[in-house]
Amino acid sequence: MFEQEFESFLRHQRSGATDRRREMLSLDLTGTKKLLEVVVWPVLRSFEGVTLEFELSNSTGVTMYIDVFYEPLGIALECDGFVSHAEKITRSRFDFERTRARTMATKGLIYMPYSKDQLDKQPDFCRQSMYELLGKQTSIAGRKVMEELSVSEREVIRYGLHLNRALKLDDVRYCLGCGYIKARKVINDLVEKSFVKAAGNTTQRIHKYQLLPIASEYMLGKF
Repeated sequence: MFEQEFESFLRHQRSGATDRRREMLSLDLTGTKKLLEVVVWPVLRSFEGVTLEFELSNSTGVTMYIDVFYEPLGIALECDGFVSHAEKITRSRFDFERTRARTMATKGLIYMPYSKDQLDKQPDFCRQSMYELLGKQTSIAGRKVMEELSVSEREVIRYGLHLNRALKLDDVRYCLGCGYIKARKVINDLVEKSFVKAAGNTTQRIHKYQLLPIASEYMLGKF
């Protein structure tokens, strides 16, 4: 599922990009794709609000690019390889990297860098840092909304976040130990509250549901 969503997302990003940004999006995006696959997609469950090669200008007018930018919370995520960003970095490149970090800080952005080695070897650890950040950023709003959810709705969201795939009615039944009638009511209530949406394009006989980013954000905000 990720591969299809990524290819569609990348095409959309390229179609609306400026000439320079489109050029950046045509370079090797192996690290960016790994960052999306390991952290962004599992945590947010969609690419809504995400921009690749986000353009950022410093005080002198120099344009910089952020690998992955999550606009709703102003989070700048980057995947850095050891060789290019540490082992063989030049002095001028080192200065430029420091300038980028300061520019993001002055713009009020949250800088979240990941190493390619960590994404490969410690994916759970990488995701956890993103979960923690989302929880911190949404904690106040999260408590308010979570108080409006029933225990069953919270359990379904919690269970669905660990599935890493679309949620089915059978999953809801298994999670709650209930029949189809209650499962259907719980999932419909979550749809109405905008925590999940029907997966796919069909409007009849819906069998799968996709958790929306707000589900993970508000669930984390509870703790």
